Amino acid sequence: MPRVDGDTWDLASSVGATATMVAAARAIASAAPEPVIDDRFAAPLVRAVGVDFFTKLVDGELTESDLGDDPQMNIVRFADGMAARTRFFDEFFEQATASGIRQAVILAAGLDARAYRLDWPAGTVVFEIDQPDVIEFKTRTLADLGAEPTAERRTVAVDLREDWVSALRAAGFDPSAPTAWIAEGLFGYLPSEAQDRLLDLITENSAPGSRVAAEAVPGIADVDHDAVRERMKSVTDQWAEHGFDLDFGELVYLGDRTDAATHLDTLGWETSTATSNELLARYGLPVLDEEAQFGQAYYITAAK
Repeated sequence: MPRVDGDTWDLASSVGATATMVAAARAIASAAPEPVIDDRFAAPLVRAVGVDFFTKLVDGELTESDLGDDPQMNIVRFADGMAARTRFFDEFFEQATASGIRQAVILAAGLDARAYRLDWPAGTVVFEIDQPDVIEFKTRTLADLGAEPTAERRTVAVDLREDWVSALRAAGFDPSAPTAWIAEGLFGYLPSEAQDRLLDLITENSAPGSRVAAEAVPGIADVDHDAVRERMKSVTDQWAEHGFDLDFGELVYLGDRTDAATHLDTLGWETSTATSNELLARYGLPVLDEEAQFGQAYYITAAK
């Protein structure tokens, strides 16, 4: 069903299911012959969610030939894209902590396991923000797996549409200390004004020396939205034949939106960007035909 104000989800439904889909892609990418990432927690987390479609993907029971060849949603190409995206944000945190930053915030953390798999310097605190059910599931599942965080992990169980800043500060966040923030795979699920407000709040709570990395989605005001949604639906119809019935077109906010890098510039950040194809090429992965994509995402790094 379409998004509505105040809607909620778990990791098997709505927006939450996309977090599981991304984790499945990270698991597939980690199992590649020459992987560019190593997320050993992705596959067991996906299996624990229990969506049969995703479990079959990570176990190799569903393959590229089963799921259609749309270049945007082809599962091998999607796994490549998620591998490049994951590597980008991994390297962002590595560079931020190398500069001396010891406070990190992961917005809409989903099944992100960076607090468990990255080599954090001593004294680093990693805050994870997401809906309460998502936080509880991941914490419990990783504990059952015997996983231990490699940094001081503090969870903030709050919806980003609520007063997440107060919840973050209540968890011990220090706004006077430089912070490394990431917003990975988030902006497309926010209306334009909510995206802008999120960046405003990050800025208000970032001391000098802070850094931000984000995946930005292009505004597509001049694109036929019905055609885009129909294309998304044709892909998900193919996936539904294998038991996964979720219309991606109902989850995202199409239309014009503020350019995130430009907005950060106006807020006083120094920004640089790279397209998704530039990341794919950087990490030795096949690039995609830009004309065949819904709109090419791009990746921002910013320093204050």
